[in-house]
Amino acid sequence: MKEISINGTSRANVGKKATKEIRKAGSVPCVIYGEKKGENGLPEAIHFSVSEKEINKVIYTPNIYLVRVNIDGTEHKAIIKEAQFHPVKDNVLHVDFYEVREDKPIVMGVPIAPQGLADGVRAGGKLMTMIRKINVRALYTQIPEKLNIDVTSLQLGKSIKVGELSFEGLELVTPKEVIVCTVKMTRAAMGAAAAAAKA
Repeated sequence: MKEISINGTSRANVGKKATKEIRKAGSVPCVIYGEKKGENGLPEAIHFSVSEKEINKVIYTPNIYLVRVNIDGTEHKAIIKEAQFHPVKDNVLHVDFYEVREDKPIVMGVPIAPQGLADGVRAGGKLMTMIRKINVRALYTQIPEKLNIDVTSLQLGKSIKVGELSFEGLELVTPKEVIVCTVKMTRAAMGAAAAAAKA
């Protein structure tokens, strides 16, 4: 998994007014949750802000990252758990990070990457990817940048489900019945099949 570094500034005021001011100044309010827990037993949150330009490097990308978040000189290794976007402008409004450790597994969505030319595509079909990522559980040091999926033997009308896949060192968390990719019949393939049947 690739790594990227961003710089943040801690913030004491977390109310709506303060949050509005942060966004007005061109920054994005963020929270990082870690192992440390408060008196109520819930994870303690570190509130900070990151410039919109910095946070966009992590959000608007097809890659997944281990994010080194530097908050006022203290570094935290984390992954993005959730990002909230403006419903109209689509800019980032808020980001939740989760601090990671080398000895504790995490759950993370990893992009899929179909490999090869499917037999069904050779026959005139079209390869359709039904999901962009598969959720996996593993140590963050074992999580790859992408999951390569061999589709060469995939026939017309057939699909690959999560339950048919396996990757060394990774536990697949996405439900087994979820379809990853399929080869759909196109009009051209249907015409060719009809012509062959007629002949």
